[in-house]
Amino acid sequence: MVQQYQSPVRVYKQPFELIMAAYARRFPKCPLIPVFVDSEILSQSESKDGSVVVTERRCTIDVEAPRLLKRIAGVEYLYFIQKNTLNRRDRTLRIEVHNETFSSRVIVRECCSYTVHPENEDWTCFEQTASLDIKSFFGFESTAEKIAMKQYAGSIKKGKEIIEYHLRELEEEGVTHIPRWMAPVEGGLLSAVPVSGAADGLPGKDLANPTELLTSSNDDKLDADYIRRYLGDLTPLQESCLIRLRQWLQETHKGKIPKDQHVLRFLKARDFNMDKAREFLCQSLTWRKQHQVDFLLDTWERPQLLQDYYTGGWHHHDRDGRPLYVLRLGQMDTKGLVRALGEEVLLRQVLSINEEGLKRCEENTRLFGRPIRCWTCLVDLEGLNMRHLWRPGVKALLRIIEVVEANYPETLGRLLILRAPRVFPVLWTLVSPLIDENTRKKFLVYAGRDYQGPGGLVDYIDREIIPDFLGGDCLCDVPEGGAVPKSLYRTAEELENEENCLLTDSIYKSASIFKGAPYEVLIEITEASSVITWDFDVCKGDVLFNIYHSKRAPQPQKKDSLGAHGIASLGAANTQLIDKNWVLGKDYSMVEKALTCREGEMSRQGSHVTRWPGFYILQWRFHSSAASAASSLPRVDDVLATLQVSSHKCKIMYYTEVLGSHDFRGSMTSLESCQSGFSQLSAATTSSSRSCASSTVSR
Repeated sequence: MVQQYQSPVRVYKQPFELIMAAYARRFPKCPLIPVFVDSEILSQSESKDGSVVVTERRCTIDVEAPRLLKRIAGVEYLYFIQKNTLNRRDRTLRIEVHNETFSSRVIVRECCSYTVHPENEDWTCFEQTASLDIKSFFGFESTAEKIAMKQYAGSIKKGKEIIEYHLRELEEEGVTHIPRWMAPVEGGLLSAVPVSGAADGLPGKDLANPTELLTSSNDDKLDADYIRRYLGDLTPLQESCLIRLRQWLQETHKGKIPKDQHVLRFLKARDFNMDKAREFLCQSLTWRKQHQVDFLLDTWERPQLLQDYYTGGWHHHDRDGRPLYVLRLGQMDTKGLVRALGEEVLLRQVLSINEEGLKRCEENTRLFGRPIRCWTCLVDLEGLNMRHLWRPGVKALLRIIEVVEANYPETLGRLLILRAPRVFPVLWTLVSPLIDENTRKKFLVYAGRDYQGPGGLVDYIDREIIPDFLGGDCLCDVPEGGAVPKSLYRTAEELENEENCLLTDSIYKSASIFKGAPYEVLIEITEASSVITWDFDVCKGDVLFNIYHSKRAPQPQKKDSLGAHGIASLGAANTQLIDKNWVLGKDYSMVEKALTCREGEMSRQGSHVTRWPGFYILQWRFHSSAASAASSLPRVDDVLATLQVSSHKCKIMYYTEVLGSHDFRGSMTSLESCQSGFSQLSAATTSSSRSCASSTVSR
């Protein structure tokens, strides 16, 4: 497997020429890099005007590896070829490195660049990418990979120290300014010669902090100082994972990129495994859009009963600056709330708490000047007894935990459980299997009054904000709860109907598509010039999207749950609207060009102005490189083939809407689905991209 690395952008408040003078002092060898034994110039060329200099070196590296491994490999040193291209006119340096040793077994590629900051010509940007591909290494491939990545991560950190060291050397020598390269003039070449600021009549640069990094204004790239300021201290490889996942999101989810803090949470939850984190995050983004979670805080009004009897609320912050949420679970009538409100309302309440927590983390990050990525929860179990173990209530709690774990990873920094009674181990046995192991490590449980002693509550919360009901002096604005009146309970029939209805009011619908069994939606249009709009995401596989028109009303084919020989058909759930005997161009016509949509791409949105009344069919068809033409009809053989090929399945999430001609005026090319859900976690407020399937008028 190829290991890749992508660095954040480092922005130095030094001119390019001064950085180049510091960089040149690294050669032929640098005492600050013990593994960098030596280097020799193999070739050097210069353009006629002296603006471009190309230098090729062989670098000798003494890798820190076990002596036995070196003996098996039969080498003492490793050799790398470095090609530097310095363009004085454009003020750029491009560095390309590849390995010479073991080049048939291991492929190492590295590319670095120093460039002028796009918005300040007196600053210098640095970027770095690298890849490592170990094909074979005497049976020690895994060991060699770990050694290489460790060595590389260490050298990345050294890079900043080296530039800083040589800049201080230049300052001690009186070099604080180096003029830019000038093009040749008649009579000679004006070269760049180091001079001091005083001698040049210019004020010297302040090098007290020569490598201070500034946040880059480039919205598409992450700056090292920004990461440290808003995301925290990450290792070079963790930074690389964040940048690469962010780049992938920019390429495939344009217009709705989650904030960097949110992306980082999913990476941490999967131990910075790129593939697992990407799948985890995409599932959550789809869930947020499907259930309109982004608009929850603005649109959902808490029932008065919930405000009176739900014993939880936000209360200042802990010693680390994390928002503090207080939940008096022992005083809450969980059975009464479930019977009176239902599971879905309680889930909405928990989701709104988590959404509010995300906002408070951002606010505290700005307030305290350091990254605040999670919150602390204080749970008081005083009053907890067997009534809290009511089976439907515990079942609702387990389902809520499951949703939160899947969509709000790494948001809980610490959970303080106070005054735990004897019944607590029973409850913990029920819920702990659903809680992530990393999350369980953040739980601190105190029985009785243990929280008042050393190592207790005061270690995590300032004494002046300890709630009054825990013996503190701070008034905590959390309802005291109490028993919910039974007169407010809902009937057993209502609760039974809602048992499996978590957030069922989604305007988006899900559908599966099988090879040979497309998914079709019928829309009847009674008024010409009506507008059909759509918005869909491809969650799995690749699909072809078509729109057909027919004056005849389709007669849905009967669903046959059993295929030939009594075998269940995978596509049986999809009702086929286009009769297999219909002829394209006679019985029905294609009114939009077929659109190929691939898994992971941005949402497809668009509209179609109907020219005639009649029946319009929106069709999503399985697509592969060997797929049939869009006009071909499903065949029995294709449906049966899905029994053997389980991968011949796609999933979509879609929403359609019809606007009457009197409801819309204007250009069709700008029309998009008016209820498309885009993530409020977007780092930048940008207008959604127009659909690749732009609106057209039926011909």
